Amino acid sequence: MNIDIFDNFYRGKRVLITGHTGFKGSWLAIWLYELGAEVIGLALDPFSERDNYVLSGIHDKIIDLRGDIRDGQLVKDVFHKYQPEIVFHLAAQPLVRLSYDIPVKTYEVNVMGSIYVMEAIRITDSVKVAVMITTDKCYENREQIWGYRENEAMGGYDPYSSSKGAAEIAIASWRRSFFHPDKHAIHGKSIASVRAGNVIGGGDWALDRIIPDCIKALEADTTIDIRSPKAIRPWQHVLEPLSGYMLLASKMWNEPTEYCEGWNFGPHAESIATVWNVATKVVENYFAPTLKGTKEDGDDELSTINYQLSTHLRDLSNPNDLHEAKLLMLDISKAKFQLGWEPRLNIDQTVELTVDWYKRYKSKNIHNLCVENIVKYLSYKI
Repeated sequence: MNIDIFDNFYRGKRVLITGHTGFKGSWLAIWLYELGAEVIGLALDPFSERDNYVLSGIHDKIIDLRGDIRDGQLVKDVFHKYQPEIVFHLAAQPLVRLSYDIPVKTYEVNVMGSIYVMEAIRITDSVKVAVMITTDKCYENREQIWGYRENEAMGGYDPYSSSKGAAEIAIASWRRSFFHPDKHAIHGKSIASVRAGNVIGGGDWALDRIIPDCIKALEADTTIDIRSPKAIRPWQHVLEPLSGYMLLASKMWNEPTEYCEGWNFGPHAESIATVWNVATKVVENYFAPTLKGTKEDGDDELSTINYQLSTHLRDLSNPNDLHEAKLLMLDISKAKFQLGWEPRLNIDQTVELTVDWYKRYKSKNIHNLCVENIVKYLSYKI
């Protein structure tokens, strides 16, 4: 199956990704490489030796650069040397709980880092399109039961969420001040910001994320401790928002004044679920295929799965824990009707594809496994 759903748009394009060593960045680098793009990556070292970025070997196939986006001169030098045409800015401090420990660094990376990237974009004539990735947590979260729309207020309770809200305000300011669509003929650039839900998928080993926590516990045959079992999130496979980011960039290239604004890329309503529900689905997918033909007299698959659930999941919620939002949803109507984008996967397919990576990563060529996952993802019809 052809994984190019962008009409050969990316072939030969010079694309710079900040944060390419991270979870989402590595998947984006792999997909763009497969589409024939000339990929340049600027990031810190990967989190662990088991990260998707490391195991996939994508670093051998792209221009792989190390650097801190808080170093404004370094960022400008990279842009000057490699002259990218399209920029995807993903580099960030991405963890809520860690932001309580390092609030100043979180702001330096997420706000000032984004500003340094935009300044490099501003002085680099080759850049035509930039997609600035923030988060669904950038909105002023009122724990409402309907999804946030792109024109709602930015905010955030914790340092991470508020830093992303501040980054969104900075992006909007730079767009109005330096990249205004009415003056596109002068500056020649189109800048958008994008917000995704809780992204999951293979190759993520970061701290304080439910999928890595589940997989590490399952591999060690220990209990999965769930801090916020009742928290409701918009879960989506990593390939869902990436497909939206790439579609958006191609539209911005062709119609630069029509799409340079904020966009939500989230799942359908039925994929909005509690943390406990998602962890349950991970355990079910992890064990279900191995249960075939292993039943003893009096047992059946359901009872065996229930046993695994009872022994592997533990509610560790504590009312005194650091604050994290309990309810957060995105309205994706704008992306659906103006971009023609919408999710391909429901929550069950999302978890199944995610767990598939973790069950096979020890025995497969990881780059090929990722491409297989992309093919599988695209096989689901919108």
